This record gives sequence, structure tokens and C-alpha cells, in this order.
Amino acid sequence: MATLLARLGRFAFRRRGPVLIVWLAILAGAVFAGLTAPSAPADDFSMPGTESQQTFDLMQERFPGLTADAGGATVVFVAPNGGNVTAEPFKSAIGSAVRRLGTGGQVAYVADPFKSDAVSTNRSAAYASVMYKVPANEVTADSRAALTAAVDAARRSGLTVDAGGDALESGGPAGVAEIVAISLAAVILVATLGSLVAAGLPLLTALLGVAVSLLSLLALSDVFGLSTTTTTLALMLGLAVGIDYALFVVARYREERSRGRSPIEAVGLAVGTAGSAVAFAGLTVVIALAGLTVVGMPMLTKMGLAAAAAVVVAVLAALTLVPAILGFVPAKVLSRAQRQGKPVSERTGGRRWAQFVLRHPIAVLTTGVVLLGSLAVPAMALRLGMLGDEAKPASTTQRRAYDELARAFGPGFNGPLMIVVDGKGSPDPKAAATSISTKLAAARGIASVSPAQFNQAGDTALFEAVPTTSPTDAATTDLVQRLRAARTQITGGTGATFKVTGTTAINIDLSGKLQRALVPYLATVVSLAALLLLVMFRSVLVPIKAALGFLLSVLAALGAVVLVFQKGFAADLLGVEVTGPIMSAVPIFMIGVVFGLAMDYEVFLVSRMREAYLHGQAAHQAIETGMAQSSRVVVAAALIMMAVFGGFITEQDSFVKMLGFSLAAAVLFDAFVVRMAIVPAILALLGRRAWWLPHRLGKVLPTVDVEGTRLGTG
Repeated sequence: MATLLARLGRFAFRRRGPVLIVWLAILAGAVFAGLTAPSAPADDFSMPGTESQQTFDLMQERFPGLTADAGGATVVFVAPNGGNVTAEPFKSAIGSAVRRLGTGGQVAYVADPFKSDAVSTNRSAAYASVMYKVPANEVTADSRAALTAAVDAARRSGLTVDAGGDALESGGPAGVAEIVAISLAAVILVATLGSLVAAGLPLLTALLGVAVSLLSLLALSDVFGLSTTTTTLALMLGLAVGIDYALFVVARYREERSRGRSPIEAVGLAVGTAGSAVAFAGLTVVIALAGLTVVGMPMLTKMGLAAAAAVVVAVLAALTLVPAILGFVPAKVLSRAQRQGKPVSERTGGRRWAQFVLRHPIAVLTTGVVLLGSLAVPAMALRLGMLGDEAKPASTTQRRAYDELARAFGPGFNGPLMIVVDGKGSPDPKAAATSISTKLAAARGIASVSPAQFNQAGDTALFEAVPTTSPTDAATTDLVQRLRAARTQITGGTGATFKVTGTTAINIDLSGKLQRALVPYLATVVSLAALLLLVMFRSVLVPIKAALGFLLSVLAALGAVVLVFQKGFAADLLGVEVTGPIMSAVPIFMIGVVFGLAMDYEVFLVSRMREAYLHGQAAHQAIETGMAQSSRVVVAAALIMMAVFGGFITEQDSFVKMLGFSLAAAVLFDAFVVRMAIVPAILALLGRRAWWLPHRLGKVLPTVDVEGTRLGTG
């Protein structure tokens, strides 16, 4: 493999002009396709096999006129100083606002609070429901501006008026996370490489690769149903690995040049060795992301495959575009000391740290395990759920509307349960629906039940049951489970049955489905990646050690997420105003991404150690050599990853914020504690046994020359 990639690197170096033109042509095609493609669809949260999804499908079948994915907004009116919204001039102001809200071209209808029983018991508040003709992501800026204008006009009467709902979602500040991430990455690259040209090369190639992948995903978004969230995550990961993969190739090129090799020789060796590690590391990330298909949730599958596609583009850019650009600046990427012919010091921080670990392997191993184990303890309290407007900053109108509705109508009002009564098997469907509704209204944990609405056939009823607790409260989860468990008793003698859905029930089912998928998902990705590492390093113990180290770092990262987002520790520093359950998709997606990235550092570090070992060094000396040659670059790569992921903590979207924090924390723990401390400590204790492989297994496994032993790298 190393020989093949070395040839590819030398080809790209010699034919740098045509290679660059091909990449620019691909970029131009992606720009055209992306900008002319239809807009991205909304997130697909369908969950095949769950009760809430089955109920949703039944609603679509029995109520064909129901536009389930239409955008909506709720405008809340609160009288000042405990006043009465039914009194003048407030009632007139609300009526005027309702009329203005209904004038937009995309508005389907507006429910007048005085006609729809949407006034609080003490008459201090009321709300108007606005339903649009189009999905939330298709509500235009003009429609949102019209809603805002109606709200502003009502406020002039003295009312407190705020609006919430998915129709108001327009995303956070565009580009803030990307600017923060790129700026931090640039500073780290300059400090690591000591050359503006060398620092700019990984940024340039990563940005070009990310542009190609994102614009291609945008072009395919309508065909494959890829949402904006999907492309955001592909951007996050594509930018991170794109910079890191290019950095490893550039760093190896500079190392070979410092040994006196010519530019063409150095490029061949860099792409043959570091490029082989990049290819294997990228394949490991792709395996981890593609493994999300085992979860059985379309949204996660699309997210994983889209991010995997961005990683593939990053690998291709590192193997072809990076050596091509090196051909244009073969000497300018070198440090000033290298250009002046000064010898490179062998006494690096990585070598000194390796020597310390080799002298005290048990102490280093114990400290690392205890540290990560302690951080992992809070993960035992992990509670999954979905956050809505309650997680937004208090400065937003959505958050204020959420709080006002909760105060006026009860905490469960923001997350009603949708009950669908299937009366096809009942002799009297209406009587059956009435009986079920009455029993549900009397159930513990139910605040109120709305009047039932029947379909045209009269065999199916639909009504809302409002819990006494908030949507993210554990008591609400218990309520849904109790109602489903008592279904036989509630429907007894009616001949009908009922199912529970709605946003709250969907979120509960989503959490349960993802929790059940964690074990098979982990088993799938760990098995495949361990097999890949077995082939790569031809060692039984190295893949086992890598997998155990990953489990430590990911559990510690989950513990940190629970501390911040669930328990509120240092939450203010990260702009987290409301604590609550962890977004259901965060842990499983974090596991997929972090597993791939953990194997990245494993590959880059251990491949250099194995390379030294295969060239005749003793086991302990190989550890020292590998750490001396790769630790500085691995540290820089980890810091860049943390900068990229940390930049996304500035996003308003709760899922992206949590995922960015969890990935940054996981990279911190995995790179600096596991790979830089625990791994060399274990290898030091194992000695030659670290590279043990049964003779029979060695005959079966293919030989992959990742270390470049045939390239003369010694």
C-alpha cells in the first residue's frame, strides 16, 4: 500500500498543474450543482418500529387532510400586572393581531384565542395558534417578518407578546462557528509549523475539500433528504479531519526534507507513510460513521453517511491535492531553520515525555485510568431526551413564549400528548372514544384532555392530553409508559384501542430506541475497526488496547456532558442557560465520531512506533522514537480538532452545541490522556509482546506495508 501511495504522491507532485485544475473543476461543478439545487428538507425524525411513529402513520391514513409537517407558531399574549386579556383595550389589540397574523400568503389559518378556548383560567394570558401551508423550513423570511410585525403592533397596547414554534426557526448566526474554528486552527498551525505557508496549506486544502463535500451534499439534499443539520455535522467533521490529515502529510514531508532528501523523494515517502496512516485512519472513521445505519433511524443514517462522505473527500485531498500544492512551494513550507540548513534538535518535548513514561509506566497508567474513571462517574446519571424552545437563551422570543405558556397554562402545555383512538373494531366508536377520554382525564399525571375530533368515516378520534409535568421531566416519561402499559384496562369493553404520539411521546420513543441501539452499534464498529487495526499492525494486543482506551475516553466525555448540560457545572461559561436531559442523538453520534478519531491518533502514533520497531529498534526505544517523531504533530492535530469542535459550541442549536462540546472533550481526553499517556505506558509494560501475533493468524492476514518498509524510510 505504501508503495502505491508513494507513486500517487510523486505523480501529484510532478503533475501538480493538472491535479490542481481537476480539483478546481470539481469545485466549480459542485458550486454550480449546489447553488442550483432545491432547498434542503427539514430534519427527518421518523423512527420505524416505534409506537409514536405507528400512530403518526395511522393519523396520516385516517385523517388525509391533516398536514402533519406544516410549520406552526404560537403567539402568547399576557396582560400586564395580572390584568385581564378579555378586557379592553387588550381584547381589541389581540383581535387586531389575529387579523394581521392571518393575512400572510403562506398562512393556512389562525385560531382566535377567544373562540378556541385558549384563554388561561385566571384570564391573564391567551394564545393564538398560527398554522402555515408549508413545512417549517419553507416558511419565508417575509412570513416571519409579518408575524414579528403583528407581535410588535400588539405590544404597543401594553401587552407582553412573544412567539414560539418551529416556523420561527431561522438558525443561529451564520458562519460564527466556522470563523472561530478556522481562526484557532490557523494559530495552532503557525505555532506548530513555524511557517505561514506551511500553516496555510492544510487550511487551504481542508477548506477546498469541505467546499466540495458540502456543495455536493447540498446538490443531493433534495434527492436523499439531507437536512441542514446533516450538512452542519459534515462541515464540522470534514473541516477537522481535513486539516489534520493534511497536517500529517506536510509534517512528514518536512521531516524527510530535514534528512536531506529531495522534494520528490520526500513527497513520495510522506504520502507513502503518513498517507497510508491517513487512508487507514479515514477508513476507520468511515466505518464508525457508516455503522450508524444499524440504529435504524433515517436521520442518523443520513448524518453518518454524509459525514463519512466528507471524510472520504478529506482523505483524497490529503493524498492528491496536498502533494500537488507542495510541488508549487517545495521549500517555502519548510521552517526558517530548515531553509537555513540548521540541524533539527532530537531533544524534543515528545522524546522527554516518552522517557518519563518509560521510567514510570505504572504510575502514568494508574493516574490516567483514575482520572478518566472519575470523570466517567457522572455518565451513570445520563438521562436522554429532546430539548425545544426551553433550551434557547432567555433573550429569545421563543424562550419567553415557552415560559409564559408554562406559567399560564401549566408546564405540560408545551408538550401535549396526542391520543389517537382506533374505533374500527368498536360497535360505537364515539362512545368508545368518550370512555377512553374520560379514563385518561382521570389518570394520575394528566392535567386536561381536549374534546375529541373524528375523521370523516367516524371510526377514528384524535384528542390531546396535557401532562401535569414539562415535556423533559422524567415524570412525563413515566406517564407515557404507564398509559401504554394500562392500555387494556383503559380500553376494556369498548372494542377500540388507542395509541400515544405527539412531540413528547416521539422524543421518549427516540431516546428508548437509541439507548437500545448503543450496544449493537458499539459491537459493530469496535469489531470492524479492531479487525482493521489487526490487519494494519499485525498485532493482537494493539487493537484490544485501542478499543479499551476508546471506551475510557468516551465515557469520560459523556460524564463531562452530563456535568455541564444536565447538572449545570460551568454551564454559564458555555452559554447554557437551561439544564435538562442530554439530546438523544448526541451520545450515539459522539461515539461514532470519537471512535473514528481515537483510532486516528492510535494509527498515527503507533504506526511510527511500529515503523521504528520494524527497522531494528528495541521495543522501548521504538516507543521513544515514535513519540519523538509524532507527538508534536498529534498534539497539534488534537488541538485543531478541539478548536473546530469547540467553535460549534457557539451555535444556538442545542444538538450542535452539545455535540461540539462532547467531541471537543472526547478529543481532549483521548489524545492527551489515552494516546499520549496510557498507550505508551501499556506498550512499555508489554514490551515485545505488544507486537505478538500467532503464527497461523499471521499467514492468513494480508500484509499491508503501512510503515513504508519497502520505501527505505529507516
